[in-house]
Amino acid sequence: MTKVSVLIAVYNTEKYLHECLDSLLHQTLEEWEAICVDDASTDGSWAILQDYAAKDGRFKVVKLKENHGQAFARNKALALSQGEYISFLDSDDWLAHDALEKVVSCFEANLMTDCVLFQLRYFSDNDGRHTEWDYPQPHFGVMSGKEAFRLSLNWSIHGVYVVKAELHRRYPYDDSSRWYSDDNTTRLHYFASREVRECQGVYYYRQHSSSVSHAVDVHRFDYLEANASMRKMLLAMHSPKDVLDEYEICRWKVVVGMYMFYYKYRHELASKDRKTGLEKIKQAWKSIDPNTVRKHFGTKYGYCPLRFSWKLFRLQEEIYFSLRKLIGRL
Repeated sequence: MTKVSVLIAVYNTEKYLHECLDSLLHQTLEEWEAICVDDASTDGSWAILQDYAAKDGRFKVVKLKENHGQAFARNKALALSQGEYISFLDSDDWLAHDALEKVVSCFEANLMTDCVLFQLRYFSDNDGRHTEWDYPQPHFGVMSGKEAFRLSLNWSIHGVYVVKAELHRRYPYDDSSRWYSDDNTTRLHYFASREVRECQGVYYYRQHSSSVSHAVDVHRFDYLEANASMRKMLLAMHSPKDVLDEYEICRWKVVVGMYMFYYKYRHELASKDRKTGLEKIKQAWKSIDPNTVRKHFGTKYGYCPLRFSWKLFRLQEEIYFSLRKLIGRL
């Protein structure tokens, strides 16, 4: 019986793919399957996947004709999964040899638990320098799903975990936005869980300075669309008002944060991309509940929604971030 299905979306990671797949071959738990979906790679990733599948039947490989993004590829893998528990593994990351065994042990010892977090360890080898550090998360024994959801709003707890298959199938990956919407899936899984725990299995998360979250790129503004999608899902789940209000505050912080990104880097963006970014900020600004924001922030400068005037809101942000720049806080 397959205990854990590991979903691996692959796109042009031939440099790291062997290390990722070898970490599965070395697992102390043998009852796993890896469903690897090549998202139309243009390097040698597909050949590597075929080689592993030929050597070990626990690797199932699929190749997409067109590139669709990580969430879409993971959903393809999810549809083929047969495991009792579902994990993802990015194709440039890897697992400690006993990671899956520790996850399964935690689930089997705690039948009410629906999500189990790994210990997340960052890894960087930029410029030939090897460094590792742990995600700054306080250790916890168990928490409710609602508490985990709230802590995930500002990522006080991380989103690298394993989930029971029936819960994951109920909430597959949100592919409404090409970037960032996988955060939504994590938060929904936490919110719908009875219990959330952590185990001692280690997930190694490779850091790249060129990743979307670090790049000066128009795709950074997709975060706003991902947030809007999450709000729609919470409404569809008939979430209580306190949860909706907390997420509205989270969305507003992202709006202000995205304006800061626009302020700092607009001269590095093409004219078309600047226009696109501003329009996405404006659409998010228009969708925010100003009463919820005012109740939380009061009249804090830089965070007043000023829904009656987009031009006035922009003026506020320009002055706010200019002052922060002047005092060296930007």
